[in-house]
Amino acid sequence: MSSPNLAVDDGSLQGLRRWSVGLGALAAASLVATFWLIFFYVPTEREMGIVHRIFYVHVPSAWVAFMAFGIVALCSLGYLWLRDERLDAVALCAAELGLVFTSIVLTTGPLWGKLAWGAWWVWDARLSFTLLLWFIYVGYFMLRGATENPERGKRFAAILGVVGAADIPIIHMSVQWFRSQHPKPVVLKPEGPTAAPEMVQTLLVSLLAFTLLFVSLLLARLVVEKLSRRLEAARIAATLRPITPASQGVSV
Repeated sequence: MSSPNLAVDDGSLQGLRRWSVGLGALAAASLVATFWLIFFYVPTEREMGIVHRIFYVHVPSAWVAFMAFGIVALCSLGYLWLRDERLDAVALCAAELGLVFTSIVLTTGPLWGKLAWGAWWVWDARLSFTLLLWFIYVGYFMLRGATENPERGKRFAAILGVVGAADIPIIHMSVQWFRSQHPKPVVLKPEGPTAAPEMVQTLLVSLLAFTLLFVSLLLARLVVEKLSRRLEAARIAATLRPITPASQGVSV
């Protein structure tokens, strides 16, 4: 018979699965709408031409990556303070997805740059700091397995997860602080967006779709992580269980 704690945990996993599936369905519908808007609704930008349509994947991917690493920083800070394994699990899952979406940013950026600037890569401030962010969170995973003591590895990674998030506002402000080839904001401006209404609408739908996709994937990954940790705890408990004479086949 299941223990009460296990039953509660099973209930929380079922809830996470349901939310993940529900949000995944909304994300799929939003993504279909997003790509319809990108290819059939939004006008072609006058200066950059059709390559500008990458913008509606590039920018939402960056937004989701920043959100993911923000979650990593907050949960890591909570883990350092409370030593709550649930916070560490959320931080780990968010960091994985943050790396995925940062990789999308670093892929779509050069595709855009090649067609717009004639070069796959330029050492632009925003591109350079984004690449640094990617390496920081690769280091996050390396630190987790760098020590024989798993708890120490988690603490070291949590510290890096908190410190690494300081790169996010630098990336955001880099086009204002440094000379940059990267386009300046046309939507998030204090005086209001200067882009065409169709572009703003398409970007907002894309941001919603990518956010729903991220949350859905985060919940699904968290279910897998919780199950994995439960199995690991059961394995450790089994190896530490004392061997009785009966288990050795000795009659008494």
